Amino acid sequence: MSDAPRLFCLDTLLVDVVLKVVALPERAGDALASDQLITTGGGFNAMSAAARHGLSVIYAGRLGAGPFTSLAVTALEKERVSTPIGRNDALDTGICIVLVEPDGERSFVTSAGAEATLRSEDLATLDVRAGDFVLVSGYNLMHDHFAEVVLGWLAQLSPRVVVAFDPATRMVDIPPSYLEAMLRRANWLLCNASEASMLARNDDALKNATALATTNDSIDVLVRNGPLGCVVALNHQAARAVGGFKTNVVDTNGAGDVHNGVFLAELASGRDAVAAARWANAAAAMAISRLGPAACPARDEVAAWLGAGRDES
Repeated sequence: MSDAPRLFCLDTLLVDVVLKVVALPERAGDALASDQLITTGGGFNAMSAAARHGLSVIYAGRLGAGPFTSLAVTALEKERVSTPIGRNDALDTGICIVLVEPDGERSFVTSAGAEATLRSEDLATLDVRAGDFVLVSGYNLMHDHFAEVVLGWLAQLSPRVVVAFDPATRMVDIPPSYLEAMLRRANWLLCNASEASMLARNDDALKNATALATTNDSIDVLVRNGPLGCVVALNHQAARAVGGFKTNVVDTNGAGDVHNGVFLAELASGRDAVAAARWANAAAAMAISRLGPAACPARDEVAAWLGAGRDES
């Protein structure tokens, strides 16, 4: 048995129906899509990114039965992502309608499925070891039953398991008690600039990251800052900006997940946080130049891209 770190991803897997539109339709209106894509998304974005960068990945979620599950399973098998938890044969995997505008901005409508039926006994079957990574999303904490299952399981893990938390775009829907409990256990807070501002109540990414890195005595912080790259603050230390890269923006859907997956894979490989963040910046810049959520390039593609001397923002 290998002692190499693994990533257990709790972020729920969905099937994305991606439609590229000139503008969002008005209420009761209609819009014609110029392009379409049906693909596995949600937590798959981070899982595929991490797997393409050499990290062994386990989906710590529940699949279902039906055509969307079949699509998801094919994608997971292609990326060699393990799915040890038993399926819910009564429900299919959920879907997310994604409307992408010309500037790459995206809007979502989600319908949950089998992934929302995860149970404590499912997580208890997972063999998580010291040195492994666990990725938790804000979507895991929005609803009482799901949040209690996830937080209860995290409390039983070894303190040497590295827990990364991305509050995600629905952070305002997370009950404060669950958010506080999650931040107490987290070793890495991975968020975007808007989420960091909500948590630290400041508009400056560097100041927010520095403040958030004092949340507990073991938390490190990465704040994704759009085209500017990201900001990294190690525990109780001042934040450091890590520059982004110029790119042609086609679709920003899943960019944060790509950044998370690549960053954690690079950390697991032994890179320091700043070097891992720069690599994640490059991978995310490449991903948003392509249509679709699971667009993370392979590690050798990122290496070649960086080797070509790409311009930083």
